[in-house]
Amino acid sequence: MIMKFTEMLATPPYSQNKQEKSVRLMGGLSDLTRLHYEACEPYRNILDALAFDVGSISTCADIPFMPVRLFKELDLLSVSRDEIVKTMTSSGTTGQGLSKIYLDRETSANQTKVLTKIVSSFFGGKRMPMLILDTPSVVKDRTMFSARAAGILGFSIFAADKEYVFDENMELDCEVIERFLDKHRGKNILLFGFTFMIWQYFYKELLKRGVYYDLSSGILIHGGGWKKLANEEISSSDFRKRLHEVCGITRVHNYYGMVEQTGSIYMECEQGHLHASIFSDVVVRRPLDFSPVLFGERGIVEVVSLLPRSYPGHALLTEDEGVVLGEDNCPCGRLGKYFRIFGPMQNCSRTHYGRN
Repeated sequence: MIMKFTEMLATPPYSQNKQEKSVRLMGGLSDLTRLHYEACEPYRNILDALAFDVGSISTCADIPFMPVRLFKELDLLSVSRDEIVKTMTSSGTTGQGLSKIYLDRETSANQTKVLTKIVSSFFGGKRMPMLILDTPSVVKDRTMFSARAAGILGFSIFAADKEYVFDENMELDCEVIERFLDKHRGKNILLFGFTFMIWQYFYKELLKRGVYYDLSSGILIHGGGWKKLANEEISSSDFRKRLHEVCGITRVHNYYGMVEQTGSIYMECEQGHLHASIFSDVVVRRPLDFSPVLFGERGIVEVVSLLPRSYPGHALLTEDEGVVLGEDNCPCGRLGKYFRIFGPMQNCSRTHYGRN
């Protein structure tokens, strides 16, 4: 790589402009493309079938993308199986297979480091009391992780003290919440959960019971599950407004991410925009020919990341529709591309997205 990973970790994640980021990102992505071409036979076969020259990469858009659905069909590894320490699975939908993402120790550790770097840039590195809007049963198996489990464990690194608010039957445990709030009265509290579960099992339950908890000092990070809210036509702004009504929370940040690129999340800024860090980027492509679109033009979202070394997941075509709004000029002050996700493309079935 042109810039060593340890040097990138010492760099603020939204501090590089287009020119600086392009040089460093392309060096790393070119290295990853070569690594996976040499180490992963199915990946090499795909690139050979495309007659792709690994040495021809000049932009992110040049790298052959892998459809995320491919991970449901093939075991894609660039390391030996005895090096795998963790297997991630997608949430999936009924009738579909699960994606399996194989992580070695290095890739897993780098994912955690980058997640920490990105989130800390928004909220600081100080740990906070944490309410997890889920059930502890999700994280029982520490070798096979679902997207929910990966999210919970990833964000738990910011917890000084944590409690799960749902029991094993996904019933809201009000005693846990009341005891936790009493214990940490006057402190900032971090809350984390998946969007649909927060809406279905937390918001609606508080509404039903007529209970109000003062979470005005809370910071909520949420993502995933928007597809399940499609029938209720709930936008991100509606989601924030309704939650404020039942618990007073005002600091709510959606994020876009997926199990196929764990760690490379795209956080929502104060302007409601999703941001690419120095470790990742986003390309939007036209559905008819997969050519890159112009800023402001809607298309299929491709995500690229410097983190996947144990599997060829550094350039992935999602099944979501989005638009790049700009680069290096978001009013929030963060450099890099910022974008919006509208949801799954028609006839697609991804669930890991946030919408505005």
